[in-house]
Amino acid sequence: MAEEKRKTTFWNFFDNLEGDKVVWMIALMLMLISIVAIFSSTSQLAISQNTSRMAIVTEQIKISLLGLVFIIICYNIRSIGFFRVFSQLGYLVSIFFLMILATHKSVGPIKPIMVNSAWRIVQVGGFQLHVFEVVKVAMVMYLAWAVNAYRNDKFMIANLLAKKYSFWGKPLVKKITYIYIPIFTVCLGIMVGSLSSTLFIGGIMFITILIGGISVKELVVPGLVAVGLLIGCVGINAASDKPSDQKPFPHLESAINRLSTDSTEKRMEAIRTAPRNSSEFQEALDKLKQPFSAKIAIHEGGLVGKGPGRSTQRYVVPIMFEDYMFSFIVEEYGLLGGILVIILYISLLARGSIIARNCDNHFAKTAVAGLVILITGQAMMHIMINCDMGPLTGQTLPLVSHGNSSFLMFSIAFGIILSISKMARRKIAREAAKAAPLVEHEEVNEIESGLNDLDALESELPIHDNDIPDYGIDDHNNE
Repeated sequence: MAEEKRKTTFWNFFDNLEGDKVVWMIALMLMLISIVAIFSSTSQLAISQNTSRMAIVTEQIKISLLGLVFIIICYNIRSIGFFRVFSQLGYLVSIFFLMILATHKSVGPIKPIMVNSAWRIVQVGGFQLHVFEVVKVAMVMYLAWAVNAYRNDKFMIANLLAKKYSFWGKPLVKKITYIYIPIFTVCLGIMVGSLSSTLFIGGIMFITILIGGISVKELVVPGLVAVGLLIGCVGINAASDKPSDQKPFPHLESAINRLSTDSTEKRMEAIRTAPRNSSEFQEALDKLKQPFSAKIAIHEGGLVGKGPGRSTQRYVVPIMFEDYMFSFIVEEYGLLGGILVIILYISLLARGSIIARNCDNHFAKTAVAGLVILITGQAMMHIMINCDMGPLTGQTLPLVSHGNSSFLMFSIAFGIILSISKMARRKIAREAAKAAPLVEHEEVNEIESGLNDLDALESELPIHDNDIPDYGIDDHNNE
């Protein structure tokens, strides 16, 4: 009995998990890859912080465990209504943090911090929070709620106002108020700190509402408005006579320069003109050598890589463990290691598609699809940038790169996906049971087949005495 109980509690542990086991496996494998990769890639970080790699990997293990706790907490939430209620706060939370960054003013214990000449981080107590990472997940969840509420006409405040002012009862007004205005205001807030993040997060938000049921035709006008806002921001910057770092959108000009075809020549010119020991020279050199070093790392990795701990480009690229993590993985583990990482994210996209299709709840379906596209979209963008297939955007590799805010927010995203997958689990199992086998074959009863063969053999043997051939045996005996 003791042995049977032990089997029930240990060997069947993973069988008793209610969430999608494929997503569980993907999350755990990405976390393990993160710990190993961070340990090997943070030589420059250890030198700059006057610490050891072991201290850094210990910190990463703690963050991974905390992320796992976040996943388990979200996974154990059994009510879709809970996520629906808290998703309504996604826009308020996002715009609150973005306003703190835009105004550079503290609100109670929340203080904005400038890092690398950009306002993107707020400090809450002793923890630094990257605002853009929070906005990504919060706005996907908010828009999943907003599209579902628009579909079912469940905007409580607008419906209450419509009783007194008929204007608020129009579907177009509700759509603009609850969907388009939040998207545009969030994009404007992000643009103060990063154009690339604005384009990426804005794109994810438009894809989310498209999945939620907003038609392509309905997105034509908002898309033109978005382009107009971008052109207007460029015009405001051009009209300002202030220095680049004091303009309304200080990073807009540098982002446009990255997109230009002669950006490399401009960086070379900045290196030639800047004093050798100045900060301008070092900054221009870093911007030039990082993408080239990433390509060198991928080239030197080959098929099987140099092996763990043998990377050389980690000493050249200061942020190898963040923006260029995929290049580092390929350098040490080769093309095979890079393909493994890509397979994990593609598998998440495929599995998320199955979960979303089998969700009976429209909000849950939109939320899962939006979060999966956010994770895989950022991963693919990170990989493309590392392969020099686009301008540097500063997007981390989800659940792998170093970065506490990013790691924890993506952990929450995985937890939400796993929680919702429990709702679709039974339907997925039914669909899998109905699926035809890849190779159809008839089941053969070996015992029955053996008996049939024996009957056939007996039917060939003589059954009458007259049919027995005469071999002279009787005559011989008579003699």
